[in-house]
Amino acid sequence: MQPLSFQSGIRPLRSRLAPTPSGLLHLGNGVNFVLTWLLVRRGGGSLRLRIDDGDCTRSRPAYVEDIFYQLDWLGLDWDEGPQGVDDFFARFSQRLRQERYLALRDELARRELLYCCTCSRRRIRDQVGDGPYPGTCRDRGAVPAPDRAWRARVPADCRIGVGEREVELMRELGDFVVWRRDDLPAYQLASLADDIDDRITLVVRGEDLLTSTAAQLFLAAQLDERGFAAAEFLHHPLLSCPLGKKLSKSHGALSLAAMRQAGVGPATVYREAARLLGLPSECGDSLAGLLAAPAAVPWRGDRLPAGAA
Repeated sequence: MQPLSFQSGIRPLRSRLAPTPSGLLHLGNGVNFVLTWLLVRRGGGSLRLRIDDGDCTRSRPAYVEDIFYQLDWLGLDWDEGPQGVDDFFARFSQRLRQERYLALRDELARRELLYCCTCSRRRIRDQVGDGPYPGTCRDRGAVPAPDRAWRARVPADCRIGVGEREVELMRELGDFVVWRRDDLPAYQLASLADDIDDRITLVVRGEDLLTSTAAQLFLAAQLDERGFAAAEFLHHPLLSCPLGKKLSKSHGALSLAAMRQAGVGPATVYREAARLLGLPSECGDSLAGLLAAPAAVPWRGDRLPAGAA
């Protein structure tokens, strides 16, 4: 695969910003937004804002508000999607799309690709620790009932190509959850459905979501969704806190809101994006500097090559 330059060959070029409102956005989120925005704007494409609020147990209105607040601070615009908090909840929340997700689940079940699972997290942890689900309920059918998760039947030899890499899906994820025990779609299913319906052709993600990409490509193949399979998937290195752990909302990483309140400007985010792209640091002094950078983005396959970061 050729390196993805700022003048991308993807046509039409359509991407998305897809944060989850489960906490305040942190530096890693901001860098992902800037990278995605930059690729789309330099490639003459269309950018959609999509807020993945399907997990109602974790999402909060205050976190939705934070997303709009930080996008404004970063100076990032988008072409489609909600224009504010009220507009989001009225027209764009994933909670308004439950019928679509349910239809996709039922289609997978009709093709005998799912089964119901009654195993608790504790039971699975006792069996395999942090390993993939061992297939305890694999012989069950896909019969709707309370307090059951729905899992995908992943073949033992399933290998999914993502760019120049190959993911052994059974070894990495096992029979992953498609529909949760609390009767909500799992991230893998909801994100896939939205990307299909939004006709997304470029997905920019952190390296930690490589297995999620593979899982979604697996589901798309079972559903004969060739458009999704033809999209570009780019995975960038994760940013780390001083102790070497990846930045995350759940681990209390420094939020963009805290950075802003401390007087830190958005150029901190731009420079980190420039670093990941192998651009001179001065290109990250502003968004205009990133847009004017002459170099191509040094992505090959689905990731930045070693040394670019």
